[in-house]
Amino acid sequence: MPPMYLPDIENHPNPESPYAGLIEQMRSLGLEAPQIFHLFAFKPGVTDFLSEFTQAVMRGPSPLSPGLRELIAAFTSAENHCPF
Repeated sequence: MPPMYLPDIENHPNPESPYAGLIEQMRSLGLEAPQIFHLFAFKPGVTDFLSEFTQAVMRGPSPLSPGLRELIAAFTSAENHCPF
């Protein structure tokens, strides 16, 4: 994956963020963490709302099943050439 536009965010996670540990686990397994995780790890207090919003959209009450919503998100990401 190409480096982020803001490498200071990627290279300076808040160690108290649960995402910092998740990123380290993924790296230890040889996996690349989604770049949004770096933003969540850098400023967890600010991005908590984004995480809550995403969970509400993807898992909250809806006429669409969570699986269908994931499929729509994956398709959209593929059309935008964005790893999902």
